[in-house]
Amino acid sequence: MTIEIGQTAPEFSLKDQNGELVSLADFRGNKAVALVFYPFTFTGVCEGELCELRDDIAQYESSDVQVIAVSCDTQPSQKVWAAEKGWTFPVLSDFWPHGAVAQAYGVFNEAVGCANRGTFLIDKNGEVVDVFVTESLGQARDKSRYDEALARL
Repeated sequence: MTIEIGQTAPEFSLKDQNGELVSLADFRGNKAVALVFYPFTFTGVCEGELCELRDDIAQYESSDVQVIAVSCDTQPSQKVWAAEKGWTFPVLSDFWPHGAVAQAYGVFNEAVGCANRGTFLIDKNGEVVDVFVTESLGQARDKSRYDEALARL
């Protein structure tokens, strides 16, 4: 079951592309978090979505929102991909235990072994204020949904 608006976001700690541990609690009281689950590193739709976030990062920063991307891929592959694409936001590895955080948020795809496309906007107090999930792995999230979500803060 996907986490719903009004719920407290499940806590997590995962390594980012640089091997640094990033926890949701790191941002509590300081920044809201746009937690962006994506299926696979080095794939076209995922790349397009994350590049769009990169290109609009000032919009998130000016709203005190930390963008965090998460997939079930390994940290070394995410490090290479993030460096190639110039992503400055954390790209977290939910590799082991495989998909545990995606499962906690209700977006783990058991059949494929990856995270579905799901975005959770979490306020500074740790409460989920918006959720949007696509219908299929190949369907990108619409940029306007991010704008709508930020307006809820």
